[in-house]
Amino acid sequence: MTMRARQAVEPLAIYLWAILGGALLSRMGAPLPWMIGPLIFTAILYLAGFTRFEVPVRTRPVGQIIVAAQVGLAFSPAALAVLVSLAPLLVGMALATWLCAAVAAMALARMSGMGGVPALLSTIPTSPVEAAVIAERLRQAVGPIIFAQTLRIAAIVVVVPLAIYAYEGWPDRGPGIVGPFDPVGSVILLAVAVAVALIFRRLGISNPFFLGALAGSAGLTAAGITPAPFAPVVLGAAQVLLGTWLGSSFRRSLFASAGRMIGASIVSTLLFVALTTIVAFVLARILGLNWENLVLGAAPGGVTEMALTAKYLGLDVALITAFHIVRIFLIVPFIPGIATALNRRIGR
Repeated sequence: MTMRARQAVEPLAIYLWAILGGALLSRMGAPLPWMIGPLIFTAILYLAGFTRFEVPVRTRPVGQIIVAAQVGLAFSPAALAVLVSLAPLLVGMALATWLCAAVAAMALARMSGMGGVPALLSTIPTSPVEAAVIAERLRQAVGPIIFAQTLRIAAIVVVVPLAIYAYEGWPDRGPGIVGPFDPVGSVILLAVAVAVALIFRRLGISNPFFLGALAGSAGLTAAGITPAPFAPVVLGAAQVLLGTWLGSSFRRSLFASAGRMIGASIVSTLLFVALTTIVAFVLARILGLNWENLVLGAAPGGVTEMALTAKYLGLDVALITAFHIVRIFLIVPFIPGIATALNRRIGR
């Protein structure tokens, strides 16, 4: 096969393989099948060394915009009023996540032998790209940090829904759409989401493609203008894009060089999830709230993936998304300063 033919056929084969994984998990009745299936199947493909194709990073923003626009439809005026009343809980959970992240980072540093700064950047809930940029600025090894961050997001996407299913039983529930499918309305929703996402990107706001699209969609809904939702097949395609991109991050070479960090990252991730779950479960019991909402809101995964998980499990999408947005604004802006200060302290 010529190089040009291979470049055309290889990505098509990867996405077909990813879709097969989604179809298989959907047939099994697994939670979030169109994200978890492609993630697992694509990871197997790359770890086995069958391909080295670089899945374009721009596919992730496409998936984020579609998911965020759909999630924003849950932000009705009534939902926003509830979120305002729960503001102390949202802030408190974000601060508790900080403490849980610190404990998990110390455990990772102790088990893997890595320094405090890379352990923090490997653990703190942020995107792998943002963590890598900070690591490069501080002259830290980037590979292990990207690996640990990707493993954290992937593990939580898989573990949390399955754990909820295991505890509650294997119910027949899935992501419904807000209303009847309307092509014109969906195009308007997409246009608004893309426009606001690009504005957020221009302003330098963190995670612009999710937060911008979410702001555009939620703003319309809160104002009483409810755009038509996307068709299920569109939302499914967005999940495939996100899952395939995550799965392609698991490279064979990275695993070969990771050494004992693989086991340490897995243990610290599970510890992180366990700590946030315990905090959320205790708070839910004390406050008389739905424990599933709080556990998913406290889970240290990516906001895109957790919002999509909430939608699939039929939970309070607006509340869970709000948990993660508050955490983003209370944690992400301070990561560079804290990492720099820690790096200087260790240097001295």
